[in-house]
Amino acid sequence: MHLKSLELLQFKNHEKTRLQFSIEINCFVGLNGSGKTNVLDGIHYLSLTKSAVQSSDTLNVQHEKDFFAIKGQFELAEAKQLEVRCTVELGKKKQIYQNGKALAKTSEHVGLIPLVLIAPDDTELIKGGSDGRRKFFDGLISQLDHAYLDQLIRYHHFLKQRNALLKKFAETGRRDLTLLDKYDLELIQLSVVLAGRRNELLAEMAPLLQSHYSEISQGQELVSVIYETEALREDFGAYFKSLRKKDLITKNSNAGIHKDDFSFMIGEHPIRKIGSQGQQKSYIIALKLAQFQIFEKEKGEKPILLLDDIFDKLDDLRIAQLIKLISQHTFGQIFLTDARPERSKKILSELNADVVFFSMENGGVEIIER
Repeated sequence: MHLKSLELLQFKNHEKTRLQFSIEINCFVGLNGSGKTNVLDGIHYLSLTKSAVQSSDTLNVQHEKDFFAIKGQFELAEAKQLEVRCTVELGKKKQIYQNGKALAKTSEHVGLIPLVLIAPDDTELIKGGSDGRRKFFDGLISQLDHAYLDQLIRYHHFLKQRNALLKKFAETGRRDLTLLDKYDLELIQLSVVLAGRRNELLAEMAPLLQSHYSEISQGQELVSVIYETEALREDFGAYFKSLRKKDLITKNSNAGIHKDDFSFMIGEHPIRKIGSQGQQKSYIIALKLAQFQIFEKEKGEKPILLLDDIFDKLDDLRIAQLIKLISQHTFGQIFLTDARPERSKKILSELNADVVFFSMENGGVEIIER
């Protein structure tokens, strides 16, 4: 599977950009703010139907414009052709098209084009709050398992409804406990199922994470992910209901998989507390490479790999180890960005691969070397 071409229309700083790609390595060079990362974000939209950078679709519409459109031509297994188009118009619902046919739900598209992104702010998975870690693992599983994505959407729908009901109780002083019981039952059942799937993923990921960490860091430390959840305890239903009094006081649901967290460990300690910058970077790259390997195994093909500004964030040792993997054709199609053309040309010219360099300036693009 690979992306043959991309068109960006009124997307961020790209007024009208059309690109043809190598099936191996595509490198975008230019100053910060020239639009390199925006190209990668456009590809991210075509895979996951959302931005990797902005939480709101409308923030990606060019200033003083009223819509953006992204279109990509893919070649899938057995030379099957697929055109994917994403359009966002101010005041209207986002729309995804496959070969010209509009999808009823954008979630129908997720998982068709597997993708892994390694970006500069990935260390926030370690340093940031639990919400970012849940989104990472939920996004990973959702690309593999449509049932999980549907159940996750259903879970958050009922969670929103239950929290609104708790607030209504507080405002009106009247309580409909029969309706609350119905929401409780849904959230309890869905929590158990979703937590079980998360747990299965971590069991599959554990040896891959360790292997990639050792390879990238050249270190011997043991690394792991500990899944922190109440939903797998045998008495979870009773535990959930035991917090009802607290829920009524706080006007929030205090149990369920939305409270889960994932602890990234080095040895017996959280890596965010004792890990060096180098160890944390190695951990995150190993996590993403484990994700890549799981996708390849489950999908039977290599996902698209996006590498955003990684040469500027890694030391020479980690760059060398990553390039070693690229030179061994571990990955499929790669898109990467770099603010220093000379550096990326030197690193990539030593590979036995088809590499295309795109020079970018203020949303304009030209091929400088092929």
